[in-house]
Amino acid sequence: MPLQLVRAQVVKASTKFRSRLRKSLAVMAALATAAAPIASQAQGISTLRDAEIEAWLEDYSRPIFTAAGLNPKSIEIIIVNDPTFNAFAGGRYMGVNSGLFTFAKTPNEIEGVIAHEAGHLAGNHGARSAEAMANAGTPMLLGLLLAGAAIAAGAPEAGIGLLGLGQNIAIKDYLVYSRSQEATADQSSITYLNRLGKSTKGAMDIWSRMRNYQIITGQRVNPFLQSHPLANERFSALQTRAMESPYFNVQDSPEEIHRLHLIQAKIKGFLHDPLQTLRDYPLSDQSDPAHYARAVAYYRHSEIEKALKEIRKLTAEHPDNPYFNELEGQILFEYGRTNESIAPHRKTVELLPDNPLMRINLARSLIASNEPDLIAEATIHLKRAVAKEKDNGFAWYELARAYAEQGETAKADLATAESRFQSGAHPDANHFARRALPGLERGTAEWRQAMDIILATQPAEGAPPLPSAQPAPQPLPSPEERQPQEKKTPDVPDPIVIDSN
Repeated sequence: MPLQLVRAQVVKASTKFRSRLRKSLAVMAALATAAAPIASQAQGISTLRDAEIEAWLEDYSRPIFTAAGLNPKSIEIIIVNDPTFNAFAGGRYMGVNSGLFTFAKTPNEIEGVIAHEAGHLAGNHGARSAEAMANAGTPMLLGLLLAGAAIAAGAPEAGIGLLGLGQNIAIKDYLVYSRSQEATADQSSITYLNRLGKSTKGAMDIWSRMRNYQIITGQRVNPFLQSHPLANERFSALQTRAMESPYFNVQDSPEEIHRLHLIQAKIKGFLHDPLQTLRDYPLSDQSDPAHYARAVAYYRHSEIEKALKEIRKLTAEHPDNPYFNELEGQILFEYGRTNESIAPHRKTVELLPDNPLMRINLARSLIASNEPDLIAEATIHLKRAVAKEKDNGFAWYELARAYAEQGETAKADLATAESRFQSGAHPDANHFARRALPGLERGTAEWRQAMDIILATQPAEGAPPLPSAQPAPQPLPSPEERQPQEKKTPDVPDPIVIDSN
């Protein structure tokens, strides 16, 4: 579905995902807590899933990762629901705030930020920062923990004050290390953009606006209490080299700018106040982004006919745009017109057959139809979706519904177990996997999947005994079967004689 929110205490996408992400980004999280007096939301982080934004990031990030000597397929990109301008990277993850899209004026500006984060990944700065933090000593870590607790409790200024508990020298040493990494990443970003023939002007433009923002707002932050150097310092350090690039004046095409404007319109429509969005995109604006933004704003404001009028103008003019069709299907589905929603969702799957989110959307509409043939089709789409994204708990949940509608109780329990496992509810996952096991044929892929979940979620104490993982014993042969059988000579072709003379 368009701009699906995924709320979590850290990032609630999957157990394995959260574990790996914590390890990769723990240093950055701790440093962000220490870096500036910014209030932390106790409810955690919201991430976004949206096929259009994810495709944009794929298209712009992968070439930069390749230019940085990274394997593009090994890096997972996360979209964070945060209106501020920011991005982060560590381990094999890169995260971008939704605010990065709305703050940028051109795609090239975002490319500059992505290239900078690729510099962190290529330099393995996350691992090096972990080593630097370890070398900073126990007093610093204690201060970070106490500061984090104070900030989470709603007292950010007190949290920053706690950083003075006997480790000022240690934290300054660490932040100097971090600032040198930032400088390295900045220089690396210019190298990557030059390799791709991309302009370096976007990076200069976006940092120039950040510098002006700091001057206008009168921010005076101790540079040693920031993991990133101030925008003014970064702008000065990069300006000379960036302007020497032979590609400095290369501009984004009108098509590239139009594509970004559509994404900006979608983000504002979904994440900003609907009335504010309608003021930002008045009816006098008949551009594609304005229709897009108003369609979302009307949809969120429960004015469905106005929303459909706006989006159908776009689907009529651009019938092969999968994201316009996706939004039309979503509007219809959410307001109970499920049978009508099937056609636009089916169109998105035809246009993007490898996108799991599109298949999930279609499957939801098919299940809601209550037609047995369509529910069977939904099962196929959902199985293809989880084959692409095994950690998508929502897809497993919908697959459980489809199986249940078809009376396949054991498979429904198994899909529920997988859904609960991916959302971190291990006791539930164990319960449903055990419930599914008797109805699954021993030794099949589904049976092994249930056993894997049980083994992975088995508590150390107080749990029922593990079911046997051994194949069922085969019955002994009868006396007649144990009698020696006449040996038969298999039919084989006559040998071919090759005359060497």
